[in-house]
Amino acid sequence: MNAISFINYISDEGLLDAYSKTITGVVSETAHAVVHIQVQKKIIDRRTRREAIHQGSGSGFLISSDGYIVTNNHVIENAIDIKVNFTDGRVETAQLKGTDPSTDVAVIKIYESGQKALSFSDSDKLKVGQIAIAIGNPLGLQHSVTAGVVSALGRTLRANNGRLIDDVIQTDAALNPGNSGGPLVDSSGMVIGMNTAVIPSAQGLCFAVSSNLTAYVAGKLIIEGRVKRAQLGIAGQLVNLTERMIAANKLSTKTGVYVFEIVADSPARNNEIRMGDIIVEFNNKPVSSVDDLHKLLNEKVIGASSELGVLRGGHKTTIQVTPAEMR
Repeated sequence: MNAISFINYISDEGLLDAYSKTITGVVSETAHAVVHIQVQKKIIDRRTRREAIHQGSGSGFLISSDGYIVTNNHVIENAIDIKVNFTDGRVETAQLKGTDPSTDVAVIKIYESGQKALSFSDSDKLKVGQIAIAIGNPLGLQHSVTAGVVSALGRTLRANNGRLIDDVIQTDAALNPGNSGGPLVDSSGMVIGMNTAVIPSAQGLCFAVSSNLTAYVAGKLIIEGRVKRAQLGIAGQLVNLTERMIAANKLSTKTGVYVFEIVADSPARNNEIRMGDIIVEFNNKPVSSVDDLHKLLNEKVIGASSELGVLRGGHKTTIQVTPAEMR
């Protein structure tokens, strides 16, 4: 071995050792707060069409010393019994505190944890390429660890209820069913996201709800039991606008939301919205899709008089609406 090869060999070994020390150090500091969640759910058997009990599992992690645990909504959805397994062998029964299907976040609680909780990092400060470590229970294999990097930031992901989850983290840390609800942590052991989805047909495409969104939603669920969102009480779909419409009305978007239904007993009944309207603005902000409208219908506009820009008969008009809380 020549001198240059020897130097490269020592350097590579040193880097590998430093990487290994980082991973093992993080695991020793965080694994105690990661739990294996086992649930029983009532489902309707498709074959017999009778009610049956389904066993499911996932992951979660402690966010407070008094027993609050965050996980995915899809892990505990429709659960009639929730058991939490710790690394020391303890098994606790958990109670559901709140769920938010729109972000796939849920909070459960045990009587007491006796364990140090994990802390959230500021996901706005994440950098593509930094270490991402996932701890969870893939395929029921308890307390497994995988590592990779933050592959991309600012992704969007479709929740089971059809809404978009914003600011999703993409990682190549290997995730499998059962990792859902577990933490994605950085090299200091701080939570940067909650593992939530895998694309089975594509290796290395895994996603996590950002720590900032997870922390915000979890706080709302603990205090209020839900996350408040506004609604107009309509059903709409994406529609393309003609070049003439765009030019004549000086629009900044090429698409809008076509109102094809006004829901009975909805707040829209008391508004000026009509079937056939095409929504293109909300409070002077452009609306090019249903997802855009969902983002603008947040807690702040509940009960507040708002301006809705619509195309009616090809001409833009502004109407007043008062969004109500979505139930």
